[in-house]
Amino acid sequence: MDAIVFSTTGLVHLVAASLALLTGAGVLLLPKATALHKRVGYVYFAAMLVMLTTSFMLYQLFGSFGMFHWLAVISSVTLLSGMIPVWFRRRIPNWPAWHFSFMYWSVVGLYCAFAAEVFVRVPASPFFAMVGIGSALVGGIGSYCFRKKKGVWAERYAGLSAPAPK
Repeated sequence: MDAIVFSTTGLVHLVAASLALLTGAGVLLLPKATALHKRVGYVYFAAMLVMLTTSFMLYQLFGSFGMFHWLAVISSVTLLSGMIPVWFRRRIPNWPAWHFSFMYWSVVGLYCAFAAEVFVRVPASPFFAMVGIGSALVGGIGSYCFRKKKGVWAERYAGLSAPAPK
């Protein structure tokens, strides 16, 4: 557990995760529906794809497909669920709400994983307890912020929705 990187795959995973952490925060903080938001968002999406792909190649922790791989499956579903409304916006009523919700939780999930990774590195700490504490702390803060901002986002970006099909 002393080493941070065990392989080239681990290094690619770490670099992609770091880029996703930075761009994910940027996407949440930048004004929405701008060219910059879209560019940073696509970098986040690409970094997440690389990070998630490499996560399925890492088995140093348990030696087989484990709990963190299942969380990567959930993260993959969340990420794709956030992009589908963008790609099919003409067919999805109120697509911005779906996009914002899933992408927000994609970023929060990434930060939960980051917090878990940091917390488990506390010397002589119980591994799964620290994973739970880090994830619960970040997830709780993320949930609070989401509840506060959801109405604001819905109101501000309601005009982006495609008109109902005739």
